[in-house]
Amino acid sequence: MSEQSHIVDAETENDARSDVSNIHTDVVPAHEEAHAERHIDAPGSMRSIGILFAVVILAAIGYGIYSRRSHESSLQETTAQESIPPVIVTHASIGSKSGELTLPGSVSAYIETPIYSRTNGYLRKWYYDIGAHVKQGDLLALIETPEVDQQLIQSRAELERQEANAQLAGTTSDRWQSLLAKHAVSQQEADQARSNYIAAQAAVDASKANVKRLEELQNYEKITAPFSGVITARNTDIGDLINAGSGSANPRELFHLADTNKMRVYAAIPELYADRVRNGGVAKITQDSNPGQVITGNIVRNSSAIDRTSRTLNVEVDIDNRNNLLRPGAYVFVHFDLPGAPGTFTIPSNTMLFRAQGAQVAVVKDDRVQLKPIKIGHDYGDTVEVLSGITAQDALVLSPADSLVSGAQVRVTSTVAPKGLE
Repeated sequence: MSEQSHIVDAETENDARSDVSNIHTDVVPAHEEAHAERHIDAPGSMRSIGILFAVVILAAIGYGIYSRRSHESSLQETTAQESIPPVIVTHASIGSKSGELTLPGSVSAYIETPIYSRTNGYLRKWYYDIGAHVKQGDLLALIETPEVDQQLIQSRAELERQEANAQLAGTTSDRWQSLLAKHAVSQQEADQARSNYIAAQAAVDASKANVKRLEELQNYEKITAPFSGVITARNTDIGDLINAGSGSANPRELFHLADTNKMRVYAAIPELYADRVRNGGVAKITQDSNPGQVITGNIVRNSSAIDRTSRTLNVEVDIDNRNNLLRPGAYVFVHFDLPGAPGTFTIPSNTMLFRAQGAQVAVVKDDRVQLKPIKIGHDYGDTVEVLSGITAQDALVLSPADSLVSGAQVRVTSTVAPKGLE
């Protein structure tokens, strides 16, 4: 009994301790309760942090993929843009600029002539030497013509004889006419006398003509100036044998006379510019002997024909030379102002391409190139005149590549304004 009671008491004591323990367990301090709650929620917080970290990683991965794809797209676009060749374009100027055409010219006196003798003889005396200014009618030289003088004396004597014969024949004819009225002579005899008178009169006229001819030849003993001018050459001296005319076997030009108050300048215009040099225009003359001196002249006439050999148009420019600025025979330069041609265009020289098809330009339209053939006019150096093939609205590629072909895509980076015409 005692052992069982001890066992029961022990169990009872254990149960009481258990109840006290439960009571102590149920009564928990407030800070311990809070700590317990935080301890209970810790696994959920770690889960939230993990989820957030995963989201951040996924966002970073997504952004990296997006950035890489965006960069690749941008790179592809940039590569595509860079593969299109960039070009600079300009436009043609309407019309062609006026220019200056400089050509060599030859100076001639407005009037000049060689002076020959019209009679045979010996030079007795000359009065003017080279460089002398003479007036029309001035005596230049005297020629001795003894043969002509003797022929003139003989011809005058012959004239007197013929006049005497004619006078006698006239008197005889009158007498026969009187006798014919009295029927003392026949009509035949009267007519014969009349015929003799007419023949004698004709011989008188012929003799007078011969005397007149010899007198004219005698007058040619005096060499006079046909117009006012300057003696530019003297090719004779006292005692020289003079042959008549310029068509003899040994003609001799006695003097050369030139009117230098007005000069003619001749220039050969190339056929290309022949239509742009007009009568009535102005030309400027320069010469190496005085480079700073500019002489103005007028274009008065041209030959109206192209020389078959040189393919040039002969043009005459008249110069007022009263100040003796030019000399006959001088080598000068003639400067012609060429007006711009209507209906044409002017483009920079570096817009042209030269292919087997001829001269071409690259025209940009809708970012595509089209090669157009052109017809070239005058070349001004940095610019070229175009007669046909383009319009003022065409965008011309500056410095086009030799490999450029029609249909190629290009990228216009800038547009250069056309230069103004001068």
